Amino acid sequence: MELSGKITQVLPEKSGTSARGPWRKQEYVLETTQGDFTRQVCFMLWGDKIDQFRIEQGLDVTVHFDLESREYNGRWYTDVKAWRIDAAGASSGPADDFDQSGGPPPFDEPPF
Repeated sequence: MELSGKITQVLPEKSGTSARGPWRKQEYVLETTQGDFTRQVCFMLWGDKIDQFRIEQGLDVTVHFDLESREYNGRWYTDVKAWRIDAAGASSGPADDFDQSGGPPPFDEPPF
């Protein structure tokens, strides 16, 4: 899936240690306009992707992401995990992408 828009917020980085080792994530708010409606979507980057993309407030981007939901103690939680980010107006070729890996990172997340 993908959405295009402007980064309106860069939230503080979070980090910790799980059974699999250290982890870090950072969340961003993307404002997108579809027709007459403006919507905000909070997405996240994990690990080295944070440094690779260097997302800043005010950037116009297209975010490629996966949606993932999980249940914990009878409640459902949904993550919007970005795996590629393109600068606005960039072609679909990898030379213009922030991410040149061509696909999502391996699944790795901290426990609750």
